Order: sequence, then structure tokens, then C-alpha cells
Amino acid sequence: MNQPTGQNWEGVLAIWKPAGWTSHDVVAKARGLLRERRIGHTGTLDPAVTGVLPLCIGRSTRFVEYLQELPKTYRATLRFGTATDTEDLSGNVTEQMDASHLTRPMMIEAALAFIGEIDQIPPMVSAVKVNGQRLYDLARQGITVERASRRVHIYDIDILNVVEGQVPELTFSVTCSKGTYIRTLCVDIGRKLSVPAVMTELVRTESAGIKQEHCVTLEQIPDLLEQGSLREKMLVPDALLTTIPAATAAYPESLHALQGKRIGAANLQPPPGNAGLLKLYRSDGVFLGLFSVDENRETVRPVKVFHTSDGPLSDSQSD
Repeated sequence: MNQPTGQNWEGVLAIWKPAGWTSHDVVAKARGLLRERRIGHTGTLDPAVTGVLPLCIGRSTRFVEYLQELPKTYRATLRFGTATDTEDLSGNVTEQMDASHLTRPMMIEAALAFIGEIDQIPPMVSAVKVNGQRLYDLARQGITVERASRRVHIYDIDILNVVEGQVPELTFSVTCSKGTYIRTLCVDIGRKLSVPAVMTELVRTESAGIKQEHCVTLEQIPDLLEQGSLREKMLVPDALLTTIPAATAAYPESLHALQGKRIGAANLQPPPGNAGLLKLYRSDGVFLGLFSVDENRETVRPVKVFHTSDGPLSDSQSD
């Protein structure tokens, strides 16, 4: 992946989040280490969950909302025969049942049946708000409320391991849309087999195309700072937005773009084929920002202008 350039902290730093840390804890630690307030993560991980947590730093925080929308991949293990009030092992056991009759084909078939668009009811331990209150706050008070179901997309499920016997378990990799609750998916797989189920382990293995090999740990950051090599670990946000088409603007359109003006779509290369978001670049490859193509594909207006590290173009600069 490409690395960002410039003197200030700017780009996406992928952290391998440790167990026991909230996503906010990781952001706070990174702010202290880098002495940079503008840091935001691209998708919450529960404290017990480990894995890829991308941090947008500096001007790259403008792209948090777009990176959050990209698919994520998790490795999960579920145990059949047990249910808890949190849908994972941190909660109190609410049900137990003999699940030793489950066979490998039964477990695999049940899991794969969830590929596609599905409806989920958010767990009580989630951050979803109901009547202005977070569900996890209500859960701490022992209160359970009705929750509306949400539609999410399961793009793929890959079965990694199956354990038959007295305590059946299933380990799988799942690629899913934003807002998918893997613990709830585990419970629903069990429900499909008419047995309780609980998630025993969860690791986020990929987010916005970022994998473990792109990550650093919080413990590594001080050494990387001392060596002057942390910048080499940072990624440019536009390279991660792979679902958004790109175009190039020559001068003077590139200057007008940085000034926040609308520009003619026909002057871009290639001209936009559809309405919607567009990544716009200067002809020398400098990223100008995210722009929106109108319904008639006649003009392009700025949505998130991303000034270059040496500042916006001036009238004296050309492509």
C-alpha cells in the first residue's frame, strides 16, 4: 500500500488492538504518543476483541466516515449448547443444552445459510440507542428493551474449523458490512439448529482492506518514533477507498477544485460515468479530495477537499 508524505502526522495508522482495551483507549494512547489531537478510529472493537483498528490521523480524519463503510472481516469461534446474556463468554449463562447431536455437515450448512442480506436484532450490550439511551447502559442496569431489527450484509463465510462431540464448536471467517454483530450471528447460527450458542472468540482480521501485516502494536510506536520510521507504516486514505472511482483534473480545474468551486465533469480524465462520489487527483498524482458528480454528470462539486502537504495550489502553479 502507498504511504503518505509530508512533515505533519497525516494518514492512516493501523493498530493491532490488544485485548482489554477499548477503541477509545487506543485513540487516547495514540494521541499521547504522537502529540496529535486529530485522531479517530474507523470502527469500534469491543474490549475483549483483538485485531485491526485503523486510526485516521490529522487531515485524514475527514475520511473516517467513508472508511467505516467498507467491509470488515472477522475470525470467530462459537460454542453450541450454551447461551449467555451478553452473547459471549463475558456474560452470565442463561441456558444450557446438550448439543452433542450436531454433526459437521449440520454446523457448516447452518453457518453458510447466512450469506447474503440478513436481519439482525442488535444485542443489549451494543452501543445502539433506544429512546436516547445506549443499550449497554440499560443492560448494566439489568433492563432489557425491544430493539428493531437491522438489515446487514454477509458477503462471505469461510469455515476454518469444526469440532464435533460433547461441546461442538465452529470457527469461521466472515466478511460483512458495517453494523454487523458477529456475536449475534453466532447466536443466530445456533438458533437455526435449535440449540443455544455463544461466541467464544473474535478477531478482526481486516478492515478497509487493511490486514494484520499492515498493523503495528501500541508497544512498537515509541521505538518507531525514536527510529524515525513510523511514517513508513502510515497509509494514505485515498488508496483505501477502493470502491470510489477516480479521475484526474488538469490546470486550471485542479486549482478551482482546491478553491472549493464546481468544475465541469467533461474536463476530467476520464469523464465520470455515473453520479456520486469521485476521488479527484491532480495530473501529477496529488490527491485533491472527494467530489460529488451531479445527476446529469455535468458538474463536480467538492465534498472533502484535501489540501496537499505543501498547501493549496496558487495561481502561479500549474500542472
